[in-house]
Amino acid sequence: MSGLNLDDFGNLIERPDSGVRRDAEERRERLAVRPGALGRLDDLGEWLAAAQHSVTVRPVERPRLVLFAGDHGVAALGVSGRPAGSAHRLVRAVLDGESPAAVLARRFGAGIRVVDMSLDCDPGDFPEEVVRHRVRRGSGRIDVENALTAEEAEQAFRAGMAVADEEADSGTDLVVLGDLSVGGTTAASTLVAALCGTDASVVTGRGGAGIDDLAWMRKCAAIRDALRRARPVLGDQLELLAATGGADLTAMTGFLLQCAVRRTPVILDGVVSAACALVGQRVAFRAPDWWLAGQASGEPAQEKALDRMAMDPLLDHGVTAGEGTGALLALPMVQAAAALLAELPERREERPDPAQAPEPGTGSGPDSGPDSEPEPTAAPAAREPSGDGTA
Repeated sequence: MSGLNLDDFGNLIERPDSGVRRDAEERRERLAVRPGALGRLDDLGEWLAAAQHSVTVRPVERPRLVLFAGDHGVAALGVSGRPAGSAHRLVRAVLDGESPAAVLARRFGAGIRVVDMSLDCDPGDFPEEVVRHRVRRGSGRIDVENALTAEEAEQAFRAGMAVADEEADSGTDLVVLGDLSVGGTTAASTLVAALCGTDASVVTGRGGAGIDDLAWMRKCAAIRDALRRARPVLGDQLELLAATGGADLTAMTGFLLQCAVRRTPVILDGVVSAACALVGQRVAFRAPDWWLAGQASGEPAQEKALDRMAMDPLLDHGVTAGEGTGALLALPMVQAAAALLAELPERREERPDPAQAPEPGTGSGPDSGPDSEPEPTAAPAAREPSGDGTA
């Protein structure tokens, strides 16, 4: 199908250094705070040590929120709580600093990068750095046609890889990954159902914007129709993404895999990033070791994907806003784990105080023994009778 060989990722991606992780665990045993007292922060700190290839964890100082944006043609069926083709409004809110993700990123000191892959709007509406990777204007309606052509799928995948390289080269030390899409959860749920071999009803959720029962039934039907074309191409992950993924999901998958190649840890957000991670796992089984599940969004497809990858979300606050919002809430937890393992002191060995050492010749000193004479002890003084006649 393509000149892009995804099998190369299996050779390029290595797990975080297990030897460094063991050394970090041993160092944790020596810290002043007893092992286990920090709960999951211990595991996070040791994971970061392995990812950073450093027993002493370095602080997470340059986190970055990366958001891939796109519209999905399937949204025209009324499967989303937002109007079809309106993802550009989500992008504008982020760029203007008015979305929940923008507020949290500003509070937590994370930079923001928005990557337009398939917005259904004039590219002139946004700065060049946002639109320069755009593949097409809206992805195809996956219930009746492919989301992308083979050439577009490769272009989107390579764009995601390029963004990962740019972030690694710029010094980003932790990525929070999210999406800005309308119809994206329908495409993501289709991928999860196809890869897990489940029926559409098992993975169909209400989406980030929330939908009523009729919209849920339309969404379930669209996923079921899309699955008929997804299942025949399960053996080729790039074909699968072209058939039912879309430009933004295809780019996110390339981004995740290249982040693992570049040893850049990533926090996943909701169902869309989880679906892309699941595709990435099929490409390179070691890749998920570089990713954390930031939160449980409540979407059944996300739960299915995380279970298949044996990932346990850090948080479960019921956040469904999307845009990386839930994953951003996990960022301070990861930063706290790094700070604690880097800055907590090791326990000091308790040494005897020389001022309290026994004098030579005493019962516990070096001159004591069976032949030494004991020191005479004074008899206790007799008690004077008290004035009330009691002894």
